Amino acid sequence: MPDTGPSVVLPGRPLTTGELLDSAVLLLRGQAPVLLPVAAVLAAAEQLVLLPLRSAMGATAPLWWVSDADDLDTFWFLLALGAATEAMIIMLLGNPAARAAARALVGLRSTAADAWGPGGRWGASVLLCPAVGAVMLLAALLGPAWFAGFALLGAVAPALVVDRVAPVRAINRSAALAVRVGGRAAALRVLGYLVWWIIRVGLGWGTFTGVTALGLTTEGWTGAVAMLIWAAVNAVAYAALACLDAVLHLETRIRTEGLDIRLSRVPGAARTPELLAVGG
Repeated sequence: MPDTGPSVVLPGRPLTTGELLDSAVLLLRGQAPVLLPVAAVLAAAEQLVLLPLRSAMGATAPLWWVSDADDLDTFWFLLALGAATEAMIIMLLGNPAARAAARALVGLRSTAADAWGPGGRWGASVLLCPAVGAVMLLAALLGPAWFAGFALLGAVAPALVVDRVAPVRAINRSAALAVRVGGRAAALRVLGYLVWWIIRVGLGWGTFTGVTALGLTTEGWTGAVAMLIWAAVNAVAYAALACLDAVLHLETRIRTEGLDIRLSRVPGAARTPELLAVGG
């Protein structure tokens, strides 16, 4: 497999942790015109979905504070619901991200038409989205189980779009890949989330503090400004995590299924994303 050109996002060999993170950023940079607008809409919708619960518990900007000790139960549910919405958004963004990563691996450039064109299995993705959300909601309500739930669900969208497995097998396929090589993919997905969580907190909190300190918002608009800031920060993070899921999925298959060997037996001009299907 060539190490330069369109496939530089995925050079067709096992990657180090740093290389995987770099590959995800490269994929995001190339697919930003496709992923970021959709991520922005979904992140904004998430803020609106969570707003009634935040209002009910009396939370104030930056919209994660607990007003008093009596709100702890509601606050815990708010965190769990946020974990579920995050997982669903990342999964939906994982659809176009996985398609772009698959094309990069076989040496093809990806356009917006490729991302949204036929073959994307959007119906299956939308149907599985509530299932992923329900699993993450339950896992988050159980506290530390969130880590296991998030770690195991990263490859649901790539399994649908790249591996072309049936929807009923996608979650099992994702979990099976995550625990291979001592749970390497699972650990890297959690690591990626934590890295982007730190970035999100830094950017979100810093921007909100700067805006309020400079007097750029009035008291009645503080909550709306905070929601807008968090939606913008989350949009980038969700798109980046979807790209990480895509490259991590393909790298795990290279590492454990010999996907690179299969592709090396096909002439470059004949390589297509369809060759990446399980059994393809």
